[in-house]
Amino acid sequence: MSAYDPAAIEPKWQAAWEEQQTFKAVRSDDKPKYYVLEMFPYPSGRIHIGHVRNYTMGDVIARHKLASGYNVLHPMGFDAFGMPAENAAMASGGHPKTWTYDNIDTMVGQMKPLGFGLDWSRMFATCDPEYYGQQQALFIDFLERGLVYRKNAVVNWDPVDMTVLANEQVIDGKGWRSGAEVERRELTQWFFKISDYSEELLDALDGLDNWPAKVKLMQANWIGKSRGLQFAFSTIDAPDGFDRIEVYTTRPDTLMGASFVGISPDHPLAKHLERDNPELAEAVAEMRRGGTTEEALEKAEKLGFDTGIRVRHPFDTAWELPVYIANFILMDYGTGAIFACPAHDQRDLDFCNKYGLPVVSTYVPEQGEDSFTRPEAGGEAYVPTKTEKVRYIKGFAGEEVQTGNQAVDAAIDFCEANGVGQGVTKFRLRDWGLSRQRYWGCPIPVVHCETCGVVPEKKENLPIALPDDVSFDVPGNPLDRHPTWRDCACPSCGAAAKRETDTMDTFVDSSWYFARFTAPRADTPTDMEDARYWMNVDQYIGGIEHAILHLLYSRFFARAMNITGHLPDKSREPFDALFTQGMVTHAIYKSDDPQTGRPVYFYPEQVELKDGKAFFKEDGRELEVVPSAKMSKSKNNVVDPVQIIQTYGADTARWFVLSDSPPERDVEWTASGAEAANKHLTRVHRLCAEIATSDAPSTKEDDALLREMHKAIHDVSMGVESFGFNAAIAKLYAFTNAVSKSRAGADVKKQAARTLAQLMAPMTPHLAEECWQLLGGEGLVANAPWPKADESMLVEDTVTLPIQINGKRRGEMAVPRDMPKEEVEKAVLAHEAVVKALDGGQPKKLIVVPGRIVNVVI
Repeated sequence: MSAYDPAAIEPKWQAAWEEQQTFKAVRSDDKPKYYVLEMFPYPSGRIHIGHVRNYTMGDVIARHKLASGYNVLHPMGFDAFGMPAENAAMASGGHPKTWTYDNIDTMVGQMKPLGFGLDWSRMFATCDPEYYGQQQALFIDFLERGLVYRKNAVVNWDPVDMTVLANEQVIDGKGWRSGAEVERRELTQWFFKISDYSEELLDALDGLDNWPAKVKLMQANWIGKSRGLQFAFSTIDAPDGFDRIEVYTTRPDTLMGASFVGISPDHPLAKHLERDNPELAEAVAEMRRGGTTEEALEKAEKLGFDTGIRVRHPFDTAWELPVYIANFILMDYGTGAIFACPAHDQRDLDFCNKYGLPVVSTYVPEQGEDSFTRPEAGGEAYVPTKTEKVRYIKGFAGEEVQTGNQAVDAAIDFCEANGVGQGVTKFRLRDWGLSRQRYWGCPIPVVHCETCGVVPEKKENLPIALPDDVSFDVPGNPLDRHPTWRDCACPSCGAAAKRETDTMDTFVDSSWYFARFTAPRADTPTDMEDARYWMNVDQYIGGIEHAILHLLYSRFFARAMNITGHLPDKSREPFDALFTQGMVTHAIYKSDDPQTGRPVYFYPEQVELKDGKAFFKEDGRELEVVPSAKMSKSKNNVVDPVQIIQTYGADTARWFVLSDSPPERDVEWTASGAEAANKHLTRVHRLCAEIATSDAPSTKEDDALLREMHKAIHDVSMGVESFGFNAAIAKLYAFTNAVSKSRAGADVKKQAARTLAQLMAPMTPHLAEECWQLLGGEGLVANAPWPKADESMLVEDTVTLPIQINGKRRGEMAVPRDMPKEEVEKAVLAHEAVVKALDGGQPKKLIVVPGRIVNVVI
């Protein structure tokens, strides 16, 4: 009997799958389709064990569905544009294209040995001209339908990298790569009109029954539907044309606690004033240095400038409020102007405390007012929830107890009745700015002509491919410095013109790749026949960190592609089911450098574990251990799957990442866990090899093993179909034990072992194929039909009845499940414990609950 040798087994079966094209997806009307997709990776150069977990989950689903009679599409690609490639080029003097494609080759080489059942023939990278050329075609179609437009907008500008930064790339007010202080700058940018679909995107969340509730809540909060009051303050001593300042507020119930009116540094009034006031202009310029994220505005020091302009309170014309320019107000939310009620908003309160402005509470807690310190008396801003009851002391209807929601509605009604503004519904979701001033991205396919204006490129000229001969020796976008690429003829009039040198946000690339996988070599963005067949994605799998932007943008893109004729109506929501997996964690091992005092981190393979402690193998010093930390290259606590495969085999890695924890939770990788998984798989191989050569005759235990087999089929199927992979594996452990201990005959044990191989095939496909072959299975186990549980075999023939005497359990007995009640009573009276308790007498009562319990009262 040969030993379990993954190094020999795994390449053999991978070659067999490749030869038979087991996982190649081809349209077929004979089978129902199933499209399973994991969020595709960025080609950083190495996969980690977190990738293994993510793609193994998808692979289990894909292989199970294939065995269950579905026509499965399970593709793979790479999200390949973006700043990391440019950064690598700057650091090494190389080219982003070379770095990216070299990394893709490396990662494919790391992924294939893991045995994923992928249709590799559909693979693409978003930096392939064939892909982004079709993305450019989509952009032109969107432009024609009014789904994309150009406007001036305030953006985060990195003055060192000389590019626009997304809010997420601004960290503590600084560029994530350069570390430079970010500035607010007004630029002409391209935008997708996602805000037009705010209501639809929000309402459709209710229909996504197979999405996690937390993801839907995060998206709903991001879209941010709110009802508020929009009204205007009349101004005093303002320049001509600014006799009113429009504001929007979601808390009109606090209007009687107003302290000042604030406007954004980018408000038209602020821009007008800075032209003739150098001091104000300098102050506003300072305010524009800083990020535009809510977090950045929250943390930034509050800066303001008193314009000298005043406004009249709408309910008391003698009540004048100062107008300040304030750095924490954004122009692209609401109207770019607010009224501040510092008692009930911490940013307003910080501002008022700094500039000595009044603070007046409009409400106090309904309970505990005696121990409550009002904001005007030095307390923090009092910000209750909208459903919390408070007592209004400066409301619109005198002192009364209301919730915030009730008070907001009452305030809107009161203001409307008194001619002060109107109730309006607004959304937090802004239009999606897609312009990026960098080279390694999809070029925006428009041309700027002095005669014709902005002209889309002709589709027959696509792709507008990136030039290869660029340099990164100076900051900024190399496309701006590339005249032979930038200078072109106008597609409309033929005159000299210039290409748009901005490229698209990389979120665009990942917002439609799922649709391209249905026909990756089509001459149009999608082939509608293929899209109708394969869409929607039946099961999408990825990290919770993509819950908002990627998923929201993809939902918008699906709608836009439907409107422009690239996806069918059913695909306006592209992902029927979503699963967000946990991370793989690992302990961090570190020690302070004796010279610098800085922490030094050690790789797991440099560490020896002994008696619950960690020691550096080289010199034996004890290391500090940080348990269950997120894997990070900077902390050297990543686990290299290639090493795991070389040591234990791919199936061990796959088995372990699925077995130790529910898939939605984090799992900690441990060497001992991997060793235990490998030991079990070795045992399965040995067991199947032994059974394959057995010729033992049938025994009375045959039926019992068959029952265990059908229970395993039922439980493992349920586990796989509900993403309970760890529960399915627990059942496989139990079934392996049952097969090992059973004294059934050879034929039944071979049947049970073949079933074990089938049930393990989605998790450990190589070992399953080897065992299937040893046991005489026909063809590949990957192509074998998924076993079906015989329902009659799931019902036990006997049932164990607890026996209570005077309410206390005194024993139990096994009886046939269908034994008549009278026969059960006879058996109970003959039970040793009952005979002893009765001591020759008769029971007062004998209560039999069929199939449940027996109670004897004496």
